[in-house]
Amino acid sequence: MATRHDIRNVAIVAHVDHGKTTLVDAMLKQAGAFAAHAAESLDDRMMDSNDLEREKGITILAKNTAVKYHPKDGGDAITINIIDTPGHADFGGEVERGLSMVDAVVLLVDASEGPLPQTRFVLRKALQARLPVILCINKTDRPDSRIDEVVNEAYDLFLDLDADEDQIEFPIVYACARDGVASLTKPENGTVPADSDSLEPFFTTILESVPAPSFDESAPLQAHVTNLDADNFLGRIALLRVEQGELRKGQTVTWIKRDGTMSNVRITELLMTEALTRKPAEVAGPGDICAVAGIPDIMIGETLADPENPIALPLITVDEPAISMTIGTNTSPLVGRGGTGKGADAKAAVKDKDRKVTARQVKDRLDRELVGNVSLRVLDTERPDAWEVQGRGELALAILVEQMRREGFELTIGKPQVVTQVIDGKVHEPVERMTIDVPEEHMGAVTQLMGVRKGRMDNMSNHGSGWVRLEFVVPSRGLIGFRTEFLTGTRGTGIAHSIHEGHEPWFGTLTTRNNGSLVADRAGAVTAFAMTNLQERGVLFTDPGTEVYEGMIVGENSRADDMDVNITKEKKLTNMRSAAADSFEAIVPPRKLSLEQSLEFCRDDECVEVTPESVRIRKVVLDQKERGRTASRAKHG
Repeated sequence: MATRHDIRNVAIVAHVDHGKTTLVDAMLKQAGAFAAHAAESLDDRMMDSNDLEREKGITILAKNTAVKYHPKDGGDAITINIIDTPGHADFGGEVERGLSMVDAVVLLVDASEGPLPQTRFVLRKALQARLPVILCINKTDRPDSRIDEVVNEAYDLFLDLDADEDQIEFPIVYACARDGVASLTKPENGTVPADSDSLEPFFTTILESVPAPSFDESAPLQAHVTNLDADNFLGRIALLRVEQGELRKGQTVTWIKRDGTMSNVRITELLMTEALTRKPAEVAGPGDICAVAGIPDIMIGETLADPENPIALPLITVDEPAISMTIGTNTSPLVGRGGTGKGADAKAAVKDKDRKVTARQVKDRLDRELVGNVSLRVLDTERPDAWEVQGRGELALAILVEQMRREGFELTIGKPQVVTQVIDGKVHEPVERMTIDVPEEHMGAVTQLMGVRKGRMDNMSNHGSGWVRLEFVVPSRGLIGFRTEFLTGTRGTGIAHSIHEGHEPWFGTLTTRNNGSLVADRAGAVTAFAMTNLQERGVLFTDPGTEVYEGMIVGENSRADDMDVNITKEKKLTNMRSAAADSFEAIVPPRKLSLEQSLEFCRDDECVEVTPESVRIRKVVLDQKERGRTASRAKHG
């Protein structure tokens, strides 16, 4: 087997917010990827190119970049291809694709928080793929860092995941990615490594520990499609890793599809990544990560091969989806009115002519999402204008809805449900392993919350810093709507992360939301007078002047049952004193729910109406009398 020593392929994996994207930024700057004057004006988190990624502070899409590293001994430049993967469990499909492109992983762990659920998930995938691991302890300058303990926890995690002897002998790098400093010598807790002023030790560790791509010089072409992108001029672009042979611009290759059928296609454009841009290239060899254009219907996991000797590579497999929700067209009385309704945002995000309200448009958009997202599934339902969308978690589905909303879609979203499986004749549901860090005084509140959700405590550790770490195994169903109550119960101080742990037998009935809804009983505009009278009944969600309709949920009842209310009632001046006699200064500011919070709030008979300007919660059946008849039938069997 021959080896290419001028290239290294590595993925950076970690739990959310442990500093992956910041580390990649520092690597790009120090490897001279940008001119000196340009590097000064660059934004932080350059790899987070998506608006939602910047807003939420998380990585959603796996992306690749390449840095040219010039060794200090004056040798030839070495290309390091880096895959920046998401740190949130809901985007695990992106991680699995990223690992199929590389020869080793850098496991980034926070020097204070230590290994968390997503760390376990990505490490398990890396060990299964037999990839070497470099452990990087990041944020050593945190005042609460505990470097020795975190390293020991990392070793425990490797042993827990049945790593063999070779995999446990991993190098350790200590870093402060924000300052662009790394060292092989352990610094004191709470300090930046003192024996280095750059990431040079990190680069040298990558060159020594990441195996160079090996290949068979006589083997025919094999290239694996691992991701898809689009370009306004080139159309669909396939990102792939060349495993064997060479890929050239203008070459005719055999495209082996997922179903095993083959057809010959021509590579019209070949692009290679340099820093954050793709540049035209003539040839890509074994181990190179490149992009090709000219194949409009190519899909992830397929193979480009030699026409004379086509050999398919294995398809990329991802874990099963755990959460589903129904996405359909908007069926509310305010459909298509957008920013024209009373109280709606005057700066409407989308012009009325650009609104997408038909079933065909929604279905086309969902089909487009399937092209690049292998962890998503779209199934037909009984209704022709609604589809069941299955994904890894609530956040992943909420991100999809948010993207569609910004593109001008008006949608009706059903309450998230779990995807069950029948194993040995019994219904099994997905369960999550949840790690919760919380101050000691809130431990009782968290235990009570998890008890209601049928969570089973697996582990509890106290670091002696006033904080406790609790580990629960809990049904995924119980975590729908959990985050808001958790933050309230811990006064906003608790930190919770969960990861899919498999399936267990059905846990039985769960009651997580104790309060009913305040439901508008007629259409009209919300008045301050009505809000003043209703706010003692519960928490309101709407501002004065907002347009409402019958069946729309305008607040949360303080009691367990639903209450139909008239929130459009106006003050009659005939039999009261003067108009100025009452003051409406006592109106409590309404609670504004985000898209994720609205999905959490929903009960089984409720859904969320999403438009570019607003998010409203409503009853599935809007008519008050019809809802009453349904409830009566359910009560009397």
